[in-house]
Amino acid sequence: MKGIFTNSAGILVSRVFGFARDFTTASILGANIYSDIFFVAFKLPNLFRSIFAEGAFTQAFLPSFAAAKFKGAFSANVFLRIFGAVVILSLFASIFSEFLTMAIAWGFDESARRIAAPYVAVNFWYLDFVFLIAFLTALLHYRKHFAAPSFSTALLNLSMIAALVIAHGKSEETIVWFLTFGVLIGGLLQLLLHVAALRGKRLVAMLIGGFRKKREVGQDVNRFYKAFVPAVFGASAMHLSAFLDTLLATFLAVGSVSYLYYANRIFQLPLALFAIAVSTALFPAIAKAVARGDQERSLKLLEKSFWLLTFLLSLSALGGALLSDGIVWLLFERGEFARKDTIVASAALTFYMIGLAPFGLSRLFSLWLYSNHLQALAAKNTAIALGCNVAFSLTLIKPLGVYGLALSGSLSGAVLLFLSAKAFGWQRVFGMIRAKFVFALLGALALEVLAIEGFKLAVDYRGFFG
Repeated sequence: MKGIFTNSAGILVSRVFGFARDFTTASILGANIYSDIFFVAFKLPNLFRSIFAEGAFTQAFLPSFAAAKFKGAFSANVFLRIFGAVVILSLFASIFSEFLTMAIAWGFDESARRIAAPYVAVNFWYLDFVFLIAFLTALLHYRKHFAAPSFSTALLNLSMIAALVIAHGKSEETIVWFLTFGVLIGGLLQLLLHVAALRGKRLVAMLIGGFRKKREVGQDVNRFYKAFVPAVFGASAMHLSAFLDTLLATFLAVGSVSYLYYANRIFQLPLALFAIAVSTALFPAIAKAVARGDQERSLKLLEKSFWLLTFLLSLSALGGALLSDGIVWLLFERGEFARKDTIVASAALTFYMIGLAPFGLSRLFSLWLYSNHLQALAAKNTAIALGCNVAFSLTLIKPLGVYGLALSGSLSGAVLLFLSAKAFGWQRVFGMIRAKFVFALLGALALEVLAIEGFKLAVDYRGFFG
């Protein structure tokens, strides 16, 4: 429980500063072509940050690290290989930034792509900090230290807020440059916090020894990579869904990328505060129970977390949908962010909220798959859900515009939950539901209210924004 509370507290603090960053961005930069350009440039490194920070690296690294005979040599080997690959990837992104911009923003015209390319190149270097932070986070989690990883994102947000305040009143192009370098400075501050935390956990000497001494760790490294690639893909469903939304939104009217970004940021708060915090703290306990062959213990832990998340996420989704207009108004409607922007962003938020419980609960079932070394099955489920997301998006983007993209992400979350529950076992799922049928019924009613509210908004706003 201590780990859950620490994660939740850190995530809450980080997200509060994140919202402060977002409404500062909305006020100073607004929703226009330059805000769209920045969000596109920041989207790719932020996608990897979200995936790595929410446990994909840890889920693969920790079991292999724990099993490794020479932990220092194993850690050094993994670090050098992946960090080297990330640096090379960043260099290619800098050299071929225009091609990369075209790949992630198909709908931008040539002029917008040319403006965006330098921002994309510089923002991409944040990915190097992402890996370094994820690597140190895994080591800190091994020592049961959750504070620095969960609170560190606040430093990124503070750095970006400071950049916006300093750039206030300057040209939009200059503001985006300040934001871009604020991202890199924030990454450096996050890294320094993790290094400081690591020094107190007696792991620095182990790492230094791993770099100095040559050991045979090939088997351990191969085991890590076999788990790592599927874990990254399996943890990425929601983030890749949002990334696809951003890509397709570049074909819509100016401001569409920004509307989706702001709506998704609000959607991410309850997901991170509840689903991610619970799953991050729960994973070591479930993994240890499975390793001991104590399936009963692992299922009891999963069942308690299932009902806790069902209640919290359903309540959050219902409240978020019904109060969407007020939430967006309170957070963002000031300065360059006008009333018309609030109307569109709040409607998009309602459609995102439909997928809150499905995404959160599917993450919980995925923990069981990871603990039982079924990362490949989790990745397969993610691939199917993403394929459905693409089909939904292409179908709904024309009649519903930006709302269709948000709804498509939620529908793909429902597909992922169905597949994850199927892999977990319908008998186990129905056993948990039968135990608390009343709560299951209330959850179904909440989902129905969400759907009705969402489609009502689609009808109301369809003619407002295409």
